[in-house]
Amino acid sequence: MNKSEIITLGCRLNKFESEIINGHVEAADLNNTYIVNTCAVTCEAVRQARQEIRSLRRKKPDGKIIVTGCAAQIDPHSFSMMPEVDLVLGNEEKLNAENYILDTKQDQVFVSDIMKSREISGHSISRFRSRTRALIQVQQGCDHRCTFCIIPFGRGNSRSIPPDFLIDQIRNLTRNGHKEFVLTGVDISSYGHDFAEESTLGKMVFCLLDQVPTLERLRLSSLDPAVIDEALISSLAEYPRLMPHLHLSVQSGNDIILKRMKRRHNRRNVADLCDRIRRVRPDIIFGADLIAGFPTETEEMFQDTLKLVDEAGLTYLHVFPYSPRDGTPAVSMPQVPIGLRKERSKRLREKGNLAKTIYFDQLLGSKANVLIEEKGRGYTEHYAPVQISQKLESGSIHRLRITGHNNQILSAELLP
Repeated sequence: MNKSEIITLGCRLNKFESEIINGHVEAADLNNTYIVNTCAVTCEAVRQARQEIRSLRRKKPDGKIIVTGCAAQIDPHSFSMMPEVDLVLGNEEKLNAENYILDTKQDQVFVSDIMKSREISGHSISRFRSRTRALIQVQQGCDHRCTFCIIPFGRGNSRSIPPDFLIDQIRNLTRNGHKEFVLTGVDISSYGHDFAEESTLGKMVFCLLDQVPTLERLRLSSLDPAVIDEALISSLAEYPRLMPHLHLSVQSGNDIILKRMKRRHNRRNVADLCDRIRRVRPDIIFGADLIAGFPTETEEMFQDTLKLVDEAGLTYLHVFPYSPRDGTPAVSMPQVPIGLRKERSKRLREKGNLAKTIYFDQLLGSKANVLIEEKGRGYTEHYAPVQISQKLESGSIHRLRITGHNNQILSAELLP
């Protein structure tokens, strides 16, 4: 009997939701069913989703293929027209157990208007398939409309999950052996703005660390540098269990481009924020999302982004060449040639690789607490990847000495 499989593309929130889907699939006792949880952040992500669907059909000619996720939510018709697809579910419908026990002899589409959603229900997960790191959804959607971004139309407006539910969820998962947690969502920096008594991400993080002492390691997904609040900075100063690694949604280092992107920060805000956080947590490491070749970007503007990597002390860069998405304002702006976008992306990645190499060099001979994941690999508290030759139990945390690196991953040995 062929078991079912979930193929997850894209962000951590999709990975979290795939865990919920997996529970529904097991409860429905589905077999020979393949769920593709898609991403829509770039045109390339949508292309990869279609490629995955076609590949699945070639490998599983008799299987049932269900397509869901942001690409399916935004453009359900085009996926329903693919001959390989049996069922299309929207981002809300994919979390409904009933949708996995339907008779799908004919093509069906279940996709509601997600922009009308005003509330969100928390979903309890007792154990993740990977026992090392647990993802915790804290909110859904985004109230902002960056000119390059299509994701709000796949996720709806921002809705937050109450902190009491999050506390219970993390307590249960720590009892089941999870040591590290990652708070995830679409725009977690907006957490709590929709509550009757307005809260903030920082207040919620402080509450989790205070109320769940068994929570050993807490990480945060990508943050908007415009709205990092005082309570979050205080938590970084007070709680070593809040990991010394933040990833910032920076996008550009040029103020004109940031305005055209409709971002709420400028380059000075980013550098000042990083300096301010370093004053309370000197060992912290920063990563950043950056877009190369946004419409109207000149070479001089791009140089501002390269310079910001040094000025803000950014170590881990997640670089995207600008990808035009129909339905976004940036599509109608004067476009940078594709070849130039790719060339600038390459230069920005090289800048990031150099920053990472310099950081890895600084770690040689130092000691680090590493959470072991699988096949002798793990991550330090600063989210640096580590390879170790000794066999160590997945999900365990060990004190290691850093002995070398290959520019991509650290090597380490177990301390006696």
